[in-house]
Amino acid sequence: MARRIDALSTGQARPVASIGDAPVLSAIGKRAREGALWLSRDGLEGDEQGDRIYHGGPDKALHHYPAGHYALWRLWFPDTPLVLAAGAFGENISTQGMTERDVHIGDVFRAGTALLQVSQARQPCFKLNLRLEKENAALTMQVSGRTGWYYRVLQEGWLKAGDRLELVARPRPGWPLSRLIAALYPANPAASWLADEWRLAAGLPELAERWRSAFERRLQTGVIEDWRMRLHGPGGLRRIADVTAPG
Repeated sequence: MARRIDALSTGQARPVASIGDAPVLSAIGKRAREGALWLSRDGLEGDEQGDRIYHGGPDKALHHYPAGHYALWRLWFPDTPLVLAAGAFGENISTQGMTERDVHIGDVFRAGTALLQVSQARQPCFKLNLRLEKENAALTMQVSGRTGWYYRVLQEGWLKAGDRLELVARPRPGWPLSRLIAALYPANPAASWLADEWRLAAGLPELAERWRSAFERRLQTGVIEDWRMRLHGPGGLRRIADVTAPG
C-alpha cells in the first residue's frame, strides 16, 4: 500500500464556543501548508490543540482523514455552510484510497523522512457539531465508522504534501480499524461476542493506552461509557458565530 499525501494541514487553537464566560478552544479549523514541516513525537510544527487532555500527545500526534469520505458527508449534510474537503474535520493529512477497512492498528508507514504507526481511530466530539453547524455531526461520524485515525511517531522527520505514505509493516493483519471501531461503538451493546472482542483488543500492544484501558474497564464492569458529553457537549454551551471561518 502506498498513497500520496494530498494535503498537509495545521491549525491554531481559537475560541469556537463558550460556557458562560469561559471560552471553548479548538484547532479544528486547519489550513493547508506548503513545503516541508517537522514532525516530532508530539505532532507537526505549527499545529495546536485546544484541549491537551483529550487531543494531541504521542498517541495522537497526527490525524489522518480519508478524502473519499467527504462525498458521503455532502449527501448527509448538503446544507452545511462548511466546505467539505480536505482539512474540514481538523485532519493533518488527507489521502485518497485509504479507509478504516484497509488500514490496521499498528500499521507502520514511511512518510517523507518520518516513520508513523497507526495508534487508534478518532473519537469524535461536539466540536465537529459546531464546525458543521449540525447537532448530530459527531454522532453521525461515530455511527458511520468513518472516523479517520491517528498516528504515533516512531521516527521524527520532515513531511510535506506530495510525499508518499508507504506501508512498511503490518503487525496486526487481523485488526483493521473498522473492527476496533465496531468493538468500541457496538451497534448492539448486548451482543454475545463483545466481551471476547474487548479482551482481544485490550491485549493489542500497538493500540493507544486509553483505548486498551477502556476495553479493560468494560471487561471489569460490563458497562459501556456514557458518550453524551463527548458527542453533544456540556449544558449551556454557546456557539461562537465565526466557528466555520477559515483558519
